Amino acid sequence: MMAHSTKRAAVRAYGLLLGCDLILWLTLVTGLLWCEGTFILSLSWIWAFRALSWALLNKVGSLLVEKSLQPLLKRWVVLLCFLPPVFDTVQTLVPRGICAFCPVPDLGMVVLNATTATLVYMVGEMAFPFNDSKKDAKKKKKEQEAKALLMRVIHYSKADYPHLGAAFLFLILAALFESFIPFYVGKIIDVFSGEYQHGNFMWAIVLMSLYSFGSSLFTGLRGGMFMCSLSRLNRRIRHMLFQNLMKQETSFFEENRPGSLTSRLVSDTDKMGRSVAMNVNVLLRSLVKTCSMLVSMLSLSWQLTILTCVEMPLLAMLQNNYNTFAQKTSRELQDCKAEIEQLAFSAVDAIKTVRSFRAEAQEQKRYEEALDRKRRVQTRKGIYSAIHLLLRRCVSVSLRVAMLLLGRNLITSGQLSSGGLLAFVLYQKDMVTNMRHLVYVYGDILNTVWSAEKVFQLLDRRPKVREAGNLVPQKLEGRLTFNDVTFSYPSRDVKALKSVSLELSPGKMTALVGPSGGGKSTCVSLLQRFYEPQEGEVLLDGVPLYRYQHQYLCSQMATVSQNPVLFSGSVSYNIEYGLQNCTPERVKDAAKKARAHNFICNLDQGYNTDVGQGGGQLSSGQKQCIAIARAMIRNPKILILDEATSNLDSNTQHAVQEALSGSAGQTVLVVAHRLQTIEKADHIIYMEDGMIVEQGTHQQLMAKGGRYYQLREKLFILDSDQQN
Repeated sequence: MMAHSTKRAAVRAYGLLLGCDLILWLTLVTGLLWCEGTFILSLSWIWAFRALSWALLNKVGSLLVEKSLQPLLKRWVVLLCFLPPVFDTVQTLVPRGICAFCPVPDLGMVVLNATTATLVYMVGEMAFPFNDSKKDAKKKKKEQEAKALLMRVIHYSKADYPHLGAAFLFLILAALFESFIPFYVGKIIDVFSGEYQHGNFMWAIVLMSLYSFGSSLFTGLRGGMFMCSLSRLNRRIRHMLFQNLMKQETSFFEENRPGSLTSRLVSDTDKMGRSVAMNVNVLLRSLVKTCSMLVSMLSLSWQLTILTCVEMPLLAMLQNNYNTFAQKTSRELQDCKAEIEQLAFSAVDAIKTVRSFRAEAQEQKRYEEALDRKRRVQTRKGIYSAIHLLLRRCVSVSLRVAMLLLGRNLITSGQLSSGGLLAFVLYQKDMVTNMRHLVYVYGDILNTVWSAEKVFQLLDRRPKVREAGNLVPQKLEGRLTFNDVTFSYPSRDVKALKSVSLELSPGKMTALVGPSGGGKSTCVSLLQRFYEPQEGEVLLDGVPLYRYQHQYLCSQMATVSQNPVLFSGSVSYNIEYGLQNCTPERVKDAAKKARAHNFICNLDQGYNTDVGQGGGQLSSGQKQCIAIARAMIRNPKILILDEATSNLDSNTQHAVQEALSGSAGQTVLVVAHRLQTIEKADHIIYMEDGMIVEQGTHQQLMAKGGRYYQLREKLFILDSDQQN
């Protein structure tokens, strides 16, 4: 009820002010008749009269109209009062004007002015609303965020300002040259329709060709400069985003799917670039062409121009409603696309697991469901687009018919030539397209700028682990200490480590043993700084790990896991991964120590053989050997072996273990279940439920007859069964 009463009050207010404006106009006409033409009305007098009308209508509005409606009516009154003098001023300034300045408007012009002012006002309120009181707090906040995002995208384009400036210059020149082409097409038609004059015909042809060539030249230069700027911006944003992603902690990649991150890195950064380079290109081009064409159309026929101006607001309102729906569906399609990419990536990446569990049908069903969701969104968007296109065509055709009828009357009365009508039709067609672009590009900028939101979220994200320091000692002893460390994974509430204190001594091998879930792998992850402990500290030579320089720490510490990750590339590339200027001799020496040289030489291309994605071309044992070689080539001070030899045969395992434990002064941490590895350790730590239960040498723990003894008996039985 409140909304209906407000609308009725607004309609009454508009009607009241229209009536007042009509009274002022009648007063003007009556005064002119009373003067019997002795008073010459000038352009300055018209401006003064309309300024007086504006002041009087504002006063009437402030006295008789509700306070809540006054801001709306004031903006409408500005258009109502000042459109006629602006039009008269432009008409007097435009060269080749057909219609002379007419200071006394007729009743039809007054009604047309009121209609045009109202339509322009409605379009402005819908596309760029000024009345903030009509918006709720959430919508205001979203618009403010969108503007902030757009300004930030523009800021990232700062390095490309010279390129963009040149592109805008070429754009303006191309638009101006193109706006003259329809005029000279009309001139050529006039030459044919009247008495043929060869000189006029050739001059019109030359000028039309000149403007066409200039338009094509500057359009090509504009496109090249914009594409250059866009590619530079995309490269810069992708580099910054990838660089920041590489700094994130491990838990971040566990919480975010790889497919979603790659979609942001590729698709969203591309849209983000388009929001500035492409949309500003279209916006400025359409604006310059619209202004130049409007001037040319006024010089041909002010009546047809005003009729065209009636069409623009109607099409703009339809386009604005469609933009609102298109923004919503575009965001939904972006989410569907990211989901589809993630499902496909996860299924293909884990194809062995999928087949081992016979889950092909399940994965196909999930993928089909995601495709169906995307299809439903696309169908809904297509239906709404078809309705929008139908309504737009109906409006355009109706006004085209009205324009042709009016054009025929103007030609009959001698106010317009046949070539002038053709030129006007060409102008009008291009102007409608440009106006549609002006309205569309505003919605598209908001749509693409929201794609930048998630990119900026990733760019702004800071790792939850403490930033690495700058400590680079010349000599490293390699003593590792867990000082009352408590830790729980971000995605779990259960504590993985509970007040753990232990020490890894240089020149000794320490073994972590215990049941699965006891905290062994968590200790390894903390040593590699994949996570930060919530309580306590992990120390290296008495200094917290985070104070060491990241590159230095990685050069002094190497890890070999049970399921090592290899990258697509040659065997040599995987062994020397992360090293600079590594010689082939060093690669071969490391491979020989890891007992990998022989099987590498038997490969098709030896050390140049591509191991495939994730090392898929190699066996599990071969991958472990290459991973061990990758660790040995670094000659690390600290070596961490997490079931590193579990897939090797006994002879190879024994030889590798001898090589791994043979470096003097090296700190070695082993996580293993095999008896041979455990018994040779200098210090054994038994962990269970995130706590240290027992620790000591093999003989000491066996003598206690505790949990380690029980574990050793189980392992002995298992090893005996495997040998039998």
